Amino acid sequence: MKPRTGIGFDAHPLAEGRPMVVGGVDVPFDRGPLGHSDGDVLIHAVIDALLGAAGLGDIGTHFPPGDESLRGAASTDLLRAAVRLLKGRGWQITYVDATVILERPVLKPFIGRIAQSIANCLDLDRGLVNVKATTTDGLGFTGRGEGVSALAAATVEAAECGTRPERAAAAPLRSS
Repeated sequence: MKPRTGIGFDAHPLAEGRPMVVGGVDVPFDRGPLGHSDGDVLIHAVIDALLGAAGLGDIGTHFPPGDESLRGAASTDLLRAAVRLLKGRGWQITYVDATVILERPVLKPFIGRIAQSIANCLDLDRGLVNVKATTTDGLGFTGRGEGVSALAAATVEAAECGTRPERAAAAPLRSS
């Protein structure tokens, strides 16, 4: 089976009193993403990219924002659950490329740790996860410092165990 690629996107407003979590790494800042879980937009975009590549729906299907058991959940735990789903359906993750979009804080000193954190969750070598950060040069909600967003692309292929990936419709990982 040929490789398949999915894309993911997420955005959250920034709020005082919330930790700034990016790719599973705590980044010192006076505000953080507001979300039902820890609001980690980078991880959420990666999850959506993975699920999309495997044809398994989206993050809201598997981790509904109204699910109280997920309130404050670490997005890295959600990513690991998504990885288990893909592997269980016969998919192997081969590469992830992602971009965080925000004006502040500057993420350059944290990019290596962020990429390693994601690679660890995906059970991939660090060289198979690329993370970048950019700004919008003051434009839009990210430029005004009101929020943070992220884009991700993920490539998957059939695992080499001789089985074909399931083509079942996207069913939630969890039942509410």
